[in-house]
Amino acid sequence: MTDEKQYIFGPVPSRRLGLSLGVDIVPFKVCTLDCVYCQLGRTTEKTIERKEYVPVEAVLSELKQRLTESVRPDFISLSGSGEPTLHSRFGQIIESIKKITDIPVAVLTNGTLLTDKSVRDDCCLADVVLPSLDAGDEATFQKINRPCPDISIEKLIDGLVSFRNSFSGRLWLEVFLIEGLNTSSDAISKISAAIDRIRPDKVQLNTAVRPTAEAGVTKLDYRALDSIAKKLGDNCEVIADFSTQLLGKHIETKAEHVFSMLKRRPCSLNDICSGLSINPNEALKYINSFRNQGLIIEQRKGRTLYFKAI
Repeated sequence: MTDEKQYIFGPVPSRRLGLSLGVDIVPFKVCTLDCVYCQLGRTTEKTIERKEYVPVEAVLSELKQRLTESVRPDFISLSGSGEPTLHSRFGQIIESIKKITDIPVAVLTNGTLLTDKSVRDDCCLADVVLPSLDAGDEATFQKINRPCPDISIEKLIDGLVSFRNSFSGRLWLEVFLIEGLNTSSDAISKISAAIDRIRPDKVQLNTAVRPTAEAGVTKLDYRALDSIAKKLGDNCEVIADFSTQLLGKHIETKAEHVFSMLKRRPCSLNDICSGLSINPNEALKYINSFRNQGLIIEQRKGRTLYFKAI
């Protein structure tokens, strides 16, 4: 595992972005929120402090190398183990990526720091920004997202509105739905009102398919998601499962690429196979090796078994 990348992971299949090469620029679980549904577990450092959490030059060096090793991804995504906009040189990283390659840049963010104009300016450098909004009122926001004390739902929504007014790229808003927490008619009505203010290009509905930070986070079935999508308008869609069309793309596979996927999020056997274009027997070879070394754990969500790095 000595060749494993520290800051770059994938490419991995993304339900929203096709084949995505991830750039991880904050340490594991450094975030402004502590969401009950997070697939990475509880937040270990909840903060709004922006600083240079990881060295920019090292990130860019790894990215240059990775781009020579793999299939061309559809997007380079600033995402990963925490909230990427916490990195104080976030905008410089995007500018540098655009000098290295013409692959479009996506930012996956919880949107909480978009109240800061400098963060909005940084995000405006991206081609696609994918923020989150899981509530339309403060009580629900606190139950689901458990933010830093200085963050409120009204500030979050105001930041998203301000960003929409200045951003000429694509804005895709994710809404994560949890049965019994934000799925009542009143909760959906409040989320809908916030969406009307934000004016995203797309609204994408998600639910708890993978293991979550807290037990008892209940997913919605597709029929329920589709019903809510219809209520939220023509630009709302249910995020589909990983596409099998990615299976045909060739990626040179090494054990560290598989392990890198499992460090960032829990993955099923199918996720690993589709993400790295390998057959199940080869994927199981790596899984069994990691299991024998005590490097991974197994978690079951519904009928699917997921593997996660310890």
